[in-house]
Amino acid sequence: MLHCRTFLNSPDKDWVIFIHGAGGSSSIWFQQIKDYQEEFNVLLVDLRGHGKSKEMSTMKKYYREKYTFKTVSRDVLEVLHKQNIEKAHFVGVSLGTIIIRTIAEMEPEIVKSAVMCGAITRMNIRSRILVWLGHTFKRIFPFMWLYKLFAWVIMPKKNHEASRSMFVQDAKNLARKEFLKWFRLTYDVNPLLRYFTEKEMEAPTLYIMGEEDHMFLPPVRKMVKNFDHSWLEVVEGSGHVVNVDNPSEFNRISIEFLRRQSQTMPEVV
Repeated sequence: MLHCRTFLNSPDKDWVIFIHGAGGSSSIWFQQIKDYQEEFNVLLVDLRGHGKSKEMSTMKKYYREKYTFKTVSRDVLEVLHKQNIEKAHFVGVSLGTIIIRTIAEMEPEIVKSAVMCGAITRMNIRSRILVWLGHTFKRIFPFMWLYKLFAWVIMPKKNHEASRSMFVQDAKNLARKEFLKWFRLTYDVNPLLRYFTEKEMEAPTLYIMGEEDHMFLPPVRKMVKNFDHSWLEVVEGSGHVVNVDNPSEFNRISIEFLRRQSQTMPEVV
């Protein structure tokens, strides 16, 4: 099972599950934990091969199988079932938002609401070229060269430096074999994203995007206009990883949204 950490508030409080992106770890949420645990029970997971999950003996099993968004999402569901969490709010960043969408397809009843930070909803020309370069040179150059290139293209500005550095630092702990397995997921991402942009998730969803997230903000703007219970908040002066670029604003906006969803009473039939 994946490595996880829990921060318990009260049995009466809702659970919030944090999902990091590819190459990262649950440490990316360190500026959210204090504020969140004041109002919710919090669970952090390290995805397979990431953070402390790479030390788990089960990684031998993972290495033998092909990675898909369903298999890595099933890992997270296994943790929730083990923790007896029947329903929760989900907060994800970057590729973690795709995992949340996949979880919502597999077990929609477990997702009470979702906060998507730096959501990936479509691959534009620039991101497709980046992926093509990655597949072309992944066995020639050290994967950290590629990862640093990706981080710089996605988060190019000086005020994105903290986010960029955190992603690169976490990626240094990722084994090359593990990087290649995760990178192969890009083969599956386009048809999956097309489906997700055509079908809205059942649970209320808030997209929190940085105004400088030049690769992923435009398609989110377009998508949300066609959805009924999805909303977009754009944070000024932030890039792809708003929770690191502007943690106080991210915490304020996201907790306010989740607080409203927690107070929403189910309809009486």
